[in-house]
Amino acid sequence: MVKSLRGMNDILSEDYERFTYFINTATDVAQKYGFHFIETPLLEETALFKRSVGESSDIVGKEMYQFTDKGENDVCLRPEGTAGVVRAFIQKKLDKAGGVHRFFYHGSMFRYERPQKGRLRQFHQFGVESFGVDSVYEDATMIMMTSDILKRCGIGYRLQLNSLGDQNCMPDYKANLVKFVTECKDGICEDCVRRLDTNPIRVLDCKNDKCQTLYEGAPKLLNSLCDGCESDFTKLKKILTDNGIAYEIDTNLVRGLDYYSKTAFEFVSDNIGSQSAIAGGGRYDRLVEFLDGRPTPAVGFAMGIERLMELIVMPESKREGYYIGAMDEEAIDLVVRLTQEKRGSQKVICEFKAKNLKNHLKGADKINAKFCCVIGTNEIKDGTIWVKDLESKSEKVILLKDF
Repeated sequence: MVKSLRGMNDILSEDYERFTYFINTATDVAQKYGFHFIETPLLEETALFKRSVGESSDIVGKEMYQFTDKGENDVCLRPEGTAGVVRAFIQKKLDKAGGVHRFFYHGSMFRYERPQKGRLRQFHQFGVESFGVDSVYEDATMIMMTSDILKRCGIGYRLQLNSLGDQNCMPDYKANLVKFVTECKDGICEDCVRRLDTNPIRVLDCKNDKCQTLYEGAPKLLNSLCDGCESDFTKLKKILTDNGIAYEIDTNLVRGLDYYSKTAFEFVSDNIGSQSAIAGGGRYDRLVEFLDGRPTPAVGFAMGIERLMELIVMPESKREGYYIGAMDEEAIDLVVRLTQEKRGSQKVICEFKAKNLKNHLKGADKINAKFCCVIGTNEIKDGTIWVKDLESKSEKVILLKDF
């Protein structure tokens, strides 16, 4: 028997209901904030992610589904959503058009990593990207939007904040961090040794307990911010407080991708084990420029949908739609015709096999239909249909023309 590939799962039945409920809820929130849908290809040039995510990242170095296609192009399945949206933003010349552009997206991403609960090789993200707003108010808007989506889905969270500085204060901080880590280099893991040469700030994100103990005395980026970054971060905290968004400061929060600067944030849950992050994002003012676009301020976030699935509190399901069935073979064609007519305005499920009334009622109940509608020999003769409201338990026989 052929099975699905490891880490690539089917979405069926109850999972599908939760999945679509989340997508619909997140979409509704994003649209209320004035964002518009964008769809980018699953397949992109590998160079896009090497230049944006960074060759020092685990995503590019270890996890991409990369191959050479029949046209000898070096391509890969997208491992994250932001780079593709930025590529589209530049390709459509929106960077040169100026103004503000706000997008949301959802779809499959691919990373070749060890599958575990809530972390798959094919997974789904909902993400939001905003271009053209150089204001910490937009950073706060991203955080408030994420909070709104999680609250609408009944998901509790803790918000963690940090500032990554910018090109004015980050270089000096990196130099101080490298000096500190080099002094304890013999005790750190292989990944941290590699990151020390490629992207030293990433050592703070190491999940190795021994490394984290060693880094407790490391210099803190928040203590090295320039006046501009310090002012923005202070303002961000005030905006969140004024709008009832609780937060905690995490000086080791650095995000896993190379293109972030200034604001960085993560929403975490205490209900999904050690891999507790359920959403995250921040500002990336230089990424458009890195990909040969006109310098454009930008900020965004992404949410891993599989991480959220078991946390979503589904609304109480309501009966909806019609179940239409035949009690006799000669009524089946009429039932099919009525179904097609009714589908113009309603959700309708048609049962093609003739059954007795008891079994039709069971079938209607199984699909949570509001109405069970049945036609037999007597109904054909009288030009009527038997209808039962499965919520009120009332039943009646009505003329087909009225149905």
